[in-house]
Amino acid sequence: MNAPPARLHVHHSPLVWFFKGVGSAVSVPAIVLFASYLGFGAVLQSMGFPIGAGVASTFLVWALPAQLILMGGLAAGTALPAVALAVALSSMRLLPMVVSVAPYMRGPRRSLLWELVCAHYVAMTVWLEGLRLLPHLPGEARVPFTLGLGNALIAVSCLGTLAGYSMAGEVPAWFSAGLLLLTPLSFTVLMVRNAAAPTDWLALAAGFFLMPLSMSLDGFDLLIAGIGGGTAAFAVGRLLERRRSAGPVR
Repeated sequence: MNAPPARLHVHHSPLVWFFKGVGSAVSVPAIVLFASYLGFGAVLQSMGFPIGAGVASTFLVWALPAQLILMGGLAAGTALPAVALAVALSSMRLLPMVVSVAPYMRGPRRSLLWELVCAHYVAMTVWLEGLRLLPHLPGEARVPFTLGLGNALIAVSCLGTLAGYSMAGEVPAWFSAGLLLLTPLSFTVLMVRNAAAPTDWLALAAGFFLMPLSMSLDGFDLLIAGIGGGTAAFAVGRLLERRRSAGPVR
């Protein structure tokens, strides 16, 4: 894993920064995404789901848990409002990520439209890479860089979906399911790599211990382990910082 670069003061055109974002996407996370979406494409083929709808879900949703819920619900004939609610509950985990990384995406000239477009790309990969890379870029570079990074990663995911669908007959079902596990494993490694403050480690520990306890609460397990554990870790981390800044009591 490469360390984050020093802050760049070089000025380029937006197109150059866009392709720099594309270049940053060609890394280990892109390989993991491609492999994960190979598994997703194979699952689609085994379900008899149209490949066009599968690729569209990758482009528009771009979150494997929500996509699997969507496809599984539609294949099972579940009522559309229930499917929509399940997808919405699964995708609520992305809201804190958007809130935390969105300020880094803003350029010197605020544009609500482009900020909303950039927010669409915030899934786990762009969130982690954005927190690592965007603070080191000049303000005018952040929007085009995010667009390049996000579009490249989504393109890789769409290609993985197509390839997995085409190769489904050649790939064992257990192997396709195993590929889907690469994404959470990769995200865990990336979060450990980016962890610096004690609060980061507390949040990881809270999620690790809370997730098994909340798995029986369908639809709310990610909210409890993520938002609940993260909030508790933040509170404990702030308390530890205050005690440290106060110094020893005499």
